[in-house]
This record gives sequence, C-alpha cells and structure tokens, in this order.
Amino acid sequence: MLEDIEQPLQIAPSWNAYQAACPTRLMLNRIADKWTVLVLGLLENQTKRFSTLQREIGGISQKMLTQTLRGLERDGLVARNVYPEVPPRVEYTITPLGQTLVGLLGALRVWSEAHMDEVLQAQSAYDEAEQVTLSPQPVNGVRRVRF
Repeated sequence: MLEDIEQPLQIAPSWNAYQAACPTRLMLNRIADKWTVLVLGLLENQTKRFSTLQREIGGISQKMLTQTLRGLERDGLVARNVYPEVPPRVEYTITPLGQTLVGLLGALRVWSEAHMDEVLQAQSAYDEAEQVTLSPQPVNGVRRVRF
C-alpha cells in the first residue's frame, strides 16, 4: 500500500486539476466524497450486495447509495454483477482501478479517526473565540464585531 503512494506517478501533461475545465476536478469530487471513501473501503476485500453495503454504512440512504454506486461504476472503480435469478441478485466488486485508490482513501479515513480528538478541540476553541468576538458586550469599553 505505502509503496504505491511513494512511487512517482506518471501524469499526462494535458491534465491539470487547477484548470477550471479539467475533468480531473470531477474525479476529485468523486474521490473526496465521504460515501465513496466508505463504499470502496467496504469493497476492498469482499464483494457485497447492495443491502449489505447499506446496512454496514450507517446513515446512508438508499438513494445516496444508489447514486454513489452508479458514479463509481461509471468511473470504472466498481463493477456491478447481476445474476439472472428470481429475485435478481446484484453484487458489487471493486475493480483493479478502484484498488489503486483504497490505500489512499484508507489513509484518509485512518487519519480522520486518529486525529478526531484534536479536530474537535480545535473546533471548540474556534467556536469559543467566535463567541467572544461576536459578543455584544463591550470589552474595555470597545465592542468587537467580526465581519
């Protein structure tokens, strides 16, 4: 996993995510989506059915899971396999292209879990400072207002 991250990537000179019209921005939107991170993480080692994915990803609606899976399938990151049974059985599998992402996305998830206490502390400190800044009570005769 880490070996893949450390290898220099061969990037076509025609792609530049800093350009407004570059399609890589759409891919960044897909990759940065929380549902993408969670779906690919669950599919990393095992093929799963829709209902299993929905049950294992707390808080995802049927509509959002459907949209996420369709987008991942369209981008070639997930394969959808339909079995001609009654009722039809549908399974989702991560593709080789999707496998190239799971290490990176897993690292983001692990970082989030490892640093959540620090983030919550920073948010609390920021919110407290904002309350003081927005306080209508004058401090030393001066009323501070933040714009």
